This record gives sequence, structure tokens and C-alpha cells, in this order.
Amino acid sequence: MTAKKTAAKKVTAAKATAAKATAKKTAVKKTTGNQTAVKKTAAVKKATVAPKKASAAVRGAPAAKAVAKPPKGESQTALVRRARRINRELAEVYPYAHPELDFENPFQLVVATVLSAQTTDLRVNQTTPALFAKYPTPEDLAAANPEEVEEILRPTGFFRAKTKSVTGLSKALVEQFGGEVPGRLEDLVKLPGVGRKTAFVVLGNAFGRPGITVDTHFQRLVRRWQWTAETDPDKIEAAVGALFPKSEWTDLSHHVIWHGRRICHARKPACGACPIAPLCPAYGEGETDPEKARKLLKYEKGGFPGQRLNPPQAYLDAGGRAAPPLGAG
Repeated sequence: MTAKKTAAKKVTAAKATAAKATAKKTAVKKTTGNQTAVKKTAAVKKATVAPKKASAAVRGAPAAKAVAKPPKGESQTALVRRARRINRELAEVYPYAHPELDFENPFQLVVATVLSAQTTDLRVNQTTPALFAKYPTPEDLAAANPEEVEEILRPTGFFRAKTKSVTGLSKALVEQFGGEVPGRLEDLVKLPGVGRKTAFVVLGNAFGRPGITVDTHFQRLVRRWQWTAETDPDKIEAAVGALFPKSEWTDLSHHVIWHGRRICHARKPACGACPIAPLCPAYGEGETDPEKARKLLKYEKGGFPGQRLNPPQAYLDAGGRAAPPLGAG
């Protein structure tokens, strides 16, 4: 073999070795890049999931960012299970949930519920003591001077319309039901100012007859939780009622409404302090940072007074505080 051929072979071998080294470096770099990409993807994916336990979020766990996504392909059976689990979780958080209107009898409850339209239960509770002190029975309120009633009800807003409703329903009670509040839905909705929502409040809390109270909080939360996409109160009532045993309807209403008032607010829900965050498709619509979310809590969850001047003892025993009377500051 000539020296020229030997040199050529050496050059070819050197080139092959160099090519292998280059390929090896490229493979290593690609593998490292893929691993990095996988890690980044996993990190991003992890950051969009609600905390496993909301209690961890409340205790100060790192905030989790979430994108509100509907449960994909959720069957009716899965929806029922998720809805009932949410209610069970809320029952543990609010074991003392109750009507937040002060009342001593069905008459006081139906009047207070009518007055609660377009205002807070707290404002109603601060106003009704004077009303019931002066007009304790349907007969008394039916015969009242409208101008005097208006003056008492002024703090609740829309006081002229509300005066007309409560005096009108009092007259109807006297003339049609012997001065007694009826215990049937079909009778209650005939009273001036009384719709299905008010009727179910009275039936469930004064007569122990199950009903779903579809107020603004209830409507907002069941849509956020994707229990239903309906917007009409009657259709919401039917859709949600189908998910639960009838015996649970009244307490379910209390749990949902309490959660809407305390944590799942309309404008800025406290997602980072929510006990049902792992079950909520809308997690992340509100504040997810635990510390910031905790500052959004209202009533007893935030250490503030509740809405009732005379709440049940169970509520007080659990750390709840009675609301101040009208004019107390």
C-alpha cells in the first residue's frame, strides 16, 4: 500500500470519528432539551390545578393558578356525585347554617323575607324589631297607617312598594286564611309580594317542608359549579332539585347561600380560601393567593358579626357573633 493511500485512510477515519462525536453531542443536547421542556410543561400543568385541600391553601400553601374549565364529558351520574360531595363538604364547613333572617313565627318570617328583596338580611333584621313591636299580628299590620309603616321600612329601600306588599299580604292572611300563614306552596304564592323563592323560605324554615331557595347567591354558585346552565329561577330549581334527595333541599339552600355570602362572592371570590376548590370548575376566577383570599372572607369566617341580631345558640357556640341593632354603628 502506498503512503498516499494510507494517509487518505487516516483522514477518512478521523472524519468518521468526528462525525460520531458531533452526533453524540447533538443527541445529548436534544435529550437535555426535551427533559427541560417536559419539566417546564409539568410545572405549568401543576400550576393550573386547584390545591388538593383548601385547608392547605388557607394555612398558607403557595398560591395555585387555575383556569376555569368545564368538566369535560361529565356524565349525569358524575355530576350528581360531584354535586352531593360539594354539599357534604359545605355541611362540614357550615354545620350551623340557618336562615339569616330573625323571626319567631311564620308571619314574621314571611314579612321579613318580602322585605329582604334588594337589600341585606342584616338591614332587615335591624329594621323588623320596630315593625313587629308596633304591629305584632297580621291583623295589626293589615290595619296600619301606610305612612307610618313606610317610615319604619325606609332603611330597607323601596319602602313604599314593600309597605304595600306587607300590608297587602297581611290583609290577605286575615281575609283568606283566618290570620294564619298557610303551609302550602299554592296558597303562599297568592299573597302579595310572595313568589316561589319566598314561599320556599317559609315552607322550609317555618313548616319543615323541603324547598330550594333560588336567590342571587344560589343562582351564581350553581352555575359556577356547572350544576346547571339555566338562568331562569324555576328551571334552576328543577335542575338542581333533580341532583339531590328532596329531604336535603332546605339545608342545601342554606349551605349554598352561606358559601356565596362568605367566600364565593360575586365580584371577587376568595378561591384561595375555598374548602371546595378541588371540586370547582371555576377555581381561579377569584383570588387564589391564600393570604389575600383570607382577607376577602366575610361574616364569621373573617371574624366579623353575622347578619342576625338573635342567631341560634349553635351559631354562637361555633364562634359566630350577633349583628348590632340599627343605629349601633
